[in-house]
Amino acid sequence: MAEEARSAPEVVAQQLTQDEPAYSALGARLRAAPPPSVVTIARGSSDHAASYLAYLAMTQLGCPVASLPPSVVTLYRAPLRLPGALAVAVSQSGQSPDVVSTLEACGAAGALTAAMINQLGSPLTQVAASTLPLRAGPERSVAATKSFIASLSAMARLVACWKEDAALLDALRALPDALSAASEGDVGPLVGALAGEQRLLVLGRGPGFSIALEAALKFKETCGLHAEAFTVAEVQHGPMALIDERFPLLIFAPRGPAQAGLVRVAEDFRGQGAKVILVGPAGLPGVDLAVPESPHELLDPLCQVQAFYLAAAALAEARGLDPDAPRRLKKVTKTL
Repeated sequence: MAEEARSAPEVVAQQLTQDEPAYSALGARLRAAPPPSVVTIARGSSDHAASYLAYLAMTQLGCPVASLPPSVVTLYRAPLRLPGALAVAVSQSGQSPDVVSTLEACGAAGALTAAMINQLGSPLTQVAASTLPLRAGPERSVAATKSFIASLSAMARLVACWKEDAALLDALRALPDALSAASEGDVGPLVGALAGEQRLLVLGRGPGFSIALEAALKFKETCGLHAEAFTVAEVQHGPMALIDERFPLLIFAPRGPAQAGLVRVAEDFRGQGAKVILVGPAGLPGVDLAVPESPHELLDPLCQVQAFYLAAAALAEARGLDPDAPRRLKKVTKTL
């Protein structure tokens, strides 16, 4: 897990040198016929990545995005109506029958279909009108790391091409160096704070909520730690009743409009005696796990999850677990 996480900067660098025609063509098509909405189709870590795409498309392009549960198609046989919409499936393997069937159904319902996929030639690529390869290479660890980061970079690239955002495209070219810098941080504070814990809340907001979801999954998968993710707004609508003295919270605070509120909530919970671990740029008030800023605030979540993955691997080992061999899990999961 740690080895593959450390390879993410190289993966992203390689990804950015390939497939330019595919991104440019899809971006041009979306500008020529702007979709009224976007639906995403994914499971597990890929679904968490899709949350990042959703926030980027909504905040940068004003296009509403919804996650489409595959069971709507595979179990409930719903008659979808998606004329002119964009349907994006995200998958490492491209083999889960429910994701494949749902993307195919979206195409039949009138949507333009696209697949963000790591394993080319998989069933998912065969039903997609456009394919955007992740180029993460083989991933041996059951817990996805580099393929998740590759998904986020591909999503930022798609939105940048769609919007013709030169600043974001330039920032993506500098992202590999920022990811490398994020790999060198001190994860000791996080490991020390959580080594003996059994429960945890993970908070984020906006584009950073995707990495809160992903972190909560990784805690469960690799560390045997029951973690749940919430937006910093939703946690105040009930879940905060769980928080008592020394209750652990991990809060991701990338730059952007949500950062001030995230820091304020971190301070409030600390004032109530909770054990708060704040992840953010160096110099952020109260930061515990300092992560170098990315070349663009929309890319900060990629650097923060890069640092988190290495912390999670170290935490698993500190808890006497092997992060490369989670119980009851396998790399390719096929659901219906």
